[in-house]
Amino acid sequence: MDLTHERWRRQLKTFVDREASGGHAPAEIRRSIWTTLRNTAEGGVARGALEFFLKAESREPGYSGLPASLMVSLLPTPPGLAPAAGALAQTLAERRETASEITTIALHAGDTVRATTEKTLDFHVRMPGGAGYLLLAFSVPLMGTAGPMGNLCTAIAESLRWT
Repeated sequence: MDLTHERWRRQLKTFVDREASGGHAPAEIRRSIWTTLRNTAEGGVARGALEFFLKAESREPGYSGLPASLMVSLLPTPPGLAPAAGALAQTLAERRETASEITTIALHAGDTVRATTEKTLDFHVRMPGGAGYLLLAFSVPLMGTAGPMGNLCTAIAESLRWT
C-alpha cells in the first residue's frame, strides 16, 4: 500500500476483509486485526513511512494469519549529516532492548545497519549522498526471523539497488 495517498485506509480495510472472509473469522477478530494494522500504518505515516507491504497466510479453513509485513520509511537528514553506519548502529544499540542484535553490513545499496529481534528485522540502508537512511522494517510474528520468512526478508533487503 502506498501510504503517501489517503486511499491506503480503504485498501487496508479491503485486505483485512478479504483475508478474514476466507477463514470465517469472527467480527471481533477482524476488528482487532484491522485496528492493529491501521494503527501500525498510521504510526508509520507519522514517522515518514512511504509503503506498507503485507503477506497473507494461506487460506486454510478456519485460519487467518499475517506471517510477514514490511514498512518502508524514509529517514531524511540534512545533506551530509547522516551518521555513518557504525555510529547509527551504536545509537540504536543504546536505544533498543537487549534482545536486539545490531550489526553493520554492506549491501549492494550501501552501508546498512541491521537490527534483529526474534520477530522483527530492520534494515537501515544509507542513502546516496548522505541524505539519510531508508528503513525496511520487517515484522515476522508467526515464524520468527530465524526461519524461512526471515531469510526471505533478508533477500528482499539484499535486492535493494539505487537507480
